[in-house]
Amino acid sequence: MSGQAIGLIGIAAMLLLLALRMPIGIAMLLVGIVGFAVLNGPTAALAALGSYPYSYSAVYDLAVIPLFVLMGNFAAASGMSRDLFGAAYAWLGHWRGGLASATIVSCAGFAAVSGSSVASAVTMGRVCLPEMERYKYDSGLSAGTVAAGGTLGILIPPSTAFIIYAILTEQSIGKLLLAGVLPGLLLTVLFVITIMIWTRINPALGPPGPVATLGERGRATAQAGPMFGVVLASIGGIYAGIFTPSEAAAVGAFLALLLALWRRSLTGGKLSEVLLETVKVTAFVFLILIGAFFFGPFLALSGLPETIATWLTSLDLPRFVILLILIAIYMVLGMFLEGYSILVLTLPIVIPIVKALNYDLIWFGVIMVILLEMGLISPPVGINVFVVKGLVPNVSMGALFKGILPFWIAMGVCVAILIAFPEIALWIPNAMTR
Repeated sequence: MSGQAIGLIGIAAMLLLLALRMPIGIAMLLVGIVGFAVLNGPTAALAALGSYPYSYSAVYDLAVIPLFVLMGNFAAASGMSRDLFGAAYAWLGHWRGGLASATIVSCAGFAAVSGSSVASAVTMGRVCLPEMERYKYDSGLSAGTVAAGGTLGILIPPSTAFIIYAILTEQSIGKLLLAGVLPGLLLTVLFVITIMIWTRINPALGPPGPVATLGERGRATAQAGPMFGVVLASIGGIYAGIFTPSEAAAVGAFLALLLALWRRSLTGGKLSEVLLETVKVTAFVFLILIGAFFFGPFLALSGLPETIATWLTSLDLPRFVILLILIAIYMVLGMFLEGYSILVLTLPIVIPIVKALNYDLIWFGVIMVILLEMGLISPPVGINVFVVKGLVPNVSMGALFKGILPFWIAMGVCVAILIAFPEIALWIPNAMTR
């Protein structure tokens, strides 16, 4: 049996294990070890099993993951989410649909200290949804706004998805984090424009709120100021070359801790909860990475990724058409698989194709993360949709997905803009190296 056939069998086995609800990290580890044993012998597979988990996880650069997760958890515990929403609402609340627009902006702000779409959706949803309900906002608009705004958590740095992508593709973590800044702001603006258009067509969906005075706006902005200081110190430190990504994460986590202590919001029980949640998320991500470090080499050894890349590039198709095919595949996968699963399963196959087409891997990482965002709100899986559904059980799934559709289209527009103008994603990373 050829190596390519063994690789295809391995992928089929992986999908079967996922269908049986085996955790993605364990499934990749199991398939990778068995496939490695078949292709390279049981002795080599056992040797890899004894050395890979430690050698690949005991890497300094990986410290960025638990530290950024800890920073986000401290930020949530400190009450930053309510401050962000208050500031955004003071400036935008008097617009038609202003509460929804303020929700998007505050989600973007919280994403800058969170790195998690689910955490952003849950945290901001608890703050924003009651306010939109109080002002009689349409339930589909309000729930869709929170679900879509939460997805910004994996695009605006610090992003766990970018970190995993950087590690698996051997790209610079710092460059990838910075590459998400302008696309994240672009998508935030597109979401706000979507709300403005939607509420102009049907003003009853999101009535305007009261106009805040200049003094009220100043006080609300000052209240949210410490959060901007945390972001500036961590992400700005990476851009300025003062910190490595791991150092920036440590500085951000420490500043978020000081902020939580200053506000006296971190009791003993809350501290235990924050640390336990950080350990859980870190263990989940590390298990996925360890599994990927077995599954990826197995596929590479089978020769399947190179064969697919050679076949695709040999077709008489423009490279733009091949890129569109890849985008369509990711959109379909996003309907059925969780984002991290898509990331680690497809990268060993897709990256050789992207390299053969001479696309920039930093730019492609941004495109891929936005496609993962689309999957977060795509039926029938759409993790963010079900998270928000848990916050508003009285809203039907039909109304939820109807409320999400305009934001999903806005994400597609964002992808199209980045394809037409790739420098939007590459300008800051390239400026970093000048």
